[in-house]
Amino acid sequence: MRERAVSGTSEGPAPAADLDRPVVTESEIDTSPRTEPPSRLPYRSVFAAAPLAMAVVDREGTVVSANDSLAALLGGSPEGLAGAVAADLVDLTSDARTWHAYREVLRGRQSRLRCTRRLKHPDGRSLWVQVTVTPLAAEDDGVLLSVADISARRELQARLRHLQMHDPVTRLPNRTLFFERLSAALEAESYEQSGTGRIGLCYLDLDGFKAINDTLGHRVGDRLLAAVAERLTHCADEAGHSRTSIPLVARLGGDEFALLVEDSTGTEQLAELAESALRAIQDPFDISGQRLSVSASIGVVERHAAGTTPTALMQAADTTLYWAKTDGKARWTLFDPERNAHRMTRQALASTLRPAIERGEFRLEYQPLVGMEDDRLHGVEALIRWNHPQFGVLTPNRFIGLAEEDGSIVPLGRWVLRTACEQARRWQLDHPDEPPIFVSVNVAVRQIWDSDLVADVAETLAGTGLAPHLLQLELTESAVMGSAGRPLQTLKALSDMGVRIAIDDFGTGYSNLAYLSRLPVSVLKLDGSFVRGFQYDDREAAARANPADEVVVEAMIQLAHRLGLTVTAECVETSAQATRLRSIGCDTGQGWLYSRPVPPDRISELLGTPDVQAEAGVGNP
Repeated sequence: MRERAVSGTSEGPAPAADLDRPVVTESEIDTSPRTEPPSRLPYRSVFAAAPLAMAVVDREGTVVSANDSLAALLGGSPEGLAGAVAADLVDLTSDARTWHAYREVLRGRQSRLRCTRRLKHPDGRSLWVQVTVTPLAAEDDGVLLSVADISARRELQARLRHLQMHDPVTRLPNRTLFFERLSAALEAESYEQSGTGRIGLCYLDLDGFKAINDTLGHRVGDRLLAAVAERLTHCADEAGHSRTSIPLVARLGGDEFALLVEDSTGTEQLAELAESALRAIQDPFDISGQRLSVSASIGVVERHAAGTTPTALMQAADTTLYWAKTDGKARWTLFDPERNAHRMTRQALASTLRPAIERGEFRLEYQPLVGMEDDRLHGVEALIRWNHPQFGVLTPNRFIGLAEEDGSIVPLGRWVLRTACEQARRWQLDHPDEPPIFVSVNVAVRQIWDSDLVADVAETLAGTGLAPHLLQLELTESAVMGSAGRPLQTLKALSDMGVRIAIDDFGTGYSNLAYLSRLPVSVLKLDGSFVRGFQYDDREAAARANPADEVVVEAMIQLAHRLGLTVTAECVETSAQATRLRSIGCDTGQGWLYSRPVPPDRISELLGTPDVQAEAGVGNP
């Protein structure tokens, strides 16, 4: 090999030197006869005395010469390293990628290799080193291997990472480390090579922790969290005692913890872990001389790792934890795909409700209200339907609650009111020789609070030309009974306008009957649960029926009549029911005996019919 002085002079090539012999020291340079040009001596002095561990390696990968620093780092002498295979000294063969890059540098096809390796020192301690391999000058046939001891830096990095990845209160892995482990566990190469290919998660939240934090302070709260972490860790250790891996316990924030089970064996394993965690936390805690009791709610998810993402798994766990909370707390709940599908459907409906109003996806059907004495059509109840593009035709129980929650009941209610009134007026104009029928529209109490219902009704009646007495507004008993302030004022204003007010589902709430006489109500609609007690067609069945049903209904009808109110019975399904209701004075019937909810044109056919029951031909459902 040929050497060149590092001073950068323009002197010509120096004579060849045998680098296989021991590297000379500064004292040798000072006292020995000069056998090389002066320009080469500083190079050898620098190489020998450099604090950076270095070696010159030939193109075959053999150490030609090593300095004292490398010998001290690896444990040996420079002479002992000469002739060694460089790749073996610094572990460049342990992975194919590094080995290939190293060989490319030796062959002159790659300019540099830099990698980090963990080496074993002869005295038994481990070293972290950064290895750099770079070609020498073109005339020097070989490469320079340098090795920097980065053990201290790695140790500092490890300490910083530990602080970054662990919760300071509980010393558990934090949210960042938890998701790092979860993501790694869900990588295909992680579960395809070995294990069960399944993953499980217990997502835990403490019940009543906020009260402890607020009343006793955050210091006590932190000590309680640390004690909970200790018990959960013990549960995880016990669960992993007879298995290949121990569940990872992490604090995700606040009073939320997670137990991650890689290579789960099924829901039974997760259920046992959740039960163990519940029992451990329910035992009282002795914190700073105080005996504290908390419980936990746990959402449990167990599934195949394939096709699962960290986000999907955590969403399922969060949903299941919410179920455990709403089901009563202090329990664990297993993820239910059907229940989740219902929740997702509910969310999908909620997100598309307002746009659906603008797109005109709703329509009205009408169910006849028939006089008990004459079996003639007196009115109809407007019932809304949602023609959903994905879920088909939806009845009100699927979306009215959502509309009340997000406030879209106000624009939806306005649409129903106007559409129903327009239709009632159209029937009146199309059948001038028949007594006009009224239309009954359901109103939610939020419509009273969030809009000017009186103004909406007045504008609708004026715009459609429908007489006020042909409009009936239905409110549930719980919304009407006990109304005060604005709701009561609204009802009185509507009644003064001539609009009829009906109490729907009467008899199911907490009725203040004395208050009933002071409300501007004109109609009571008996809940179907009372009418079903009349559903018998022969004497033998009638003898087995509870006579109290008929007594209660008769008493309510008499009370209503004494107050000047009319009574409508819902869910009339048989002729026997109709006969008995008629005999005790019920005014109007509604139910499948007369007709199911039907489109407007079917109501047009029933107008003028002397016997709606016979004409409808529906009978029992």
